[in-house]
Amino acid sequence: MALAEIGAAVELRPVPLASDAQLEAEYRQLNPMGRIPTLILPDGTVVTESLAILLTLVDRHPEAGLLPPSGDPARSVALRWMALVAGEFYPHVTRFDYPERFSADPAHAGAIRARAMEMGRDIWRLIERECAPDPFVLGARFSVADIYLAALSRWMKGAEWIPAECPRVEAMARAVASRPRIAPVWSRHVPG
Repeated sequence: MALAEIGAAVELRPVPLASDAQLEAEYRQLNPMGRIPTLILPDGTVVTESLAILLTLVDRHPEAGLLPPSGDPARSVALRWMALVAGEFYPHVTRFDYPERFSADPAHAGAIRARAMEMGRDIWRLIERECAPDPFVLGARFSVADIYLAALSRWMKGAEWIPAECPRVEAMARAVASRPRIAPVWSRHVPG
């Protein structure tokens, strides 16, 4: 979505999650964590971790204005919320998707998944209350933070839960999804 908003040329390569292609040796040579996405820059530099990828794109394409410049307090606000979802919400997604990795006892999987869901939803309630997007994280100004939060708001059944429980987050996600360059990407990749 960020690349689409920037208007940058990109070569996309599918890594089908359904077949766990992200865990195959060939992919792990690029991304040892076996996670998606991975960005390969024109010079061959490999960038992993979605937050790092987004910040790299911001730095490489300042003309797109996806973050306020350094020194602008609004930049710190956007980075705060991006770091929160990367550091606090994202781990709950992993626990929700792969609960068997978090206990040697398979009987714990249901409880781990349920607790991950509860804790992930607490993060969205915090964002709803404290960030209070209107319509975007930075008010009227669209930023890469909106792309990141909007996309992640759909994970862990967020498309089912966010609209009723976090209407500001939902309005932000809809505003992101309706951006002309992002809309086709959103409709292809975001469930719900």
